[in-house]
Amino acid sequence: MPITNQQVAGHAFLHLMQEDPYFPGSVVSRGKAILARLCKRIEVERPADLEGLYVLTQAATEEFNLLDSDSVAAWDGIETVGREWICEEFCFIASAYGYTDADPEELTANRDW
Repeated sequence: MPITNQQVAGHAFLHLMQEDPYFPGSVVSRGKAILARLCKRIEVERPADLEGLYVLTQAATEEFNLLDSDSVAAWDGIETVGREWICEEFCFIASAYGYTDADPEELTANRDW
């Protein structure tokens, strides 16, 4: 199922991470896939409120937690700059789908990185 939100469909997720040699390409690709799945879930499930959105974003955050722990052999993990870039993507997604009042900290409240 393709993403139908045109703002999101035209967005290059994690482009700053992709340009930074610190982050392995395979890790960035997996991160992009996590964000794309989040968008598709939002489009399918259409959360009625912020609490519903947070359920979806925190599920995606858990995927990033696993990505971080699974990839330790390939790199040192998600550090401060990477965390900020990923969190910015979550904020972008929330805004693009109309959840302009979403709390940036709550979107990824369960992060381990």
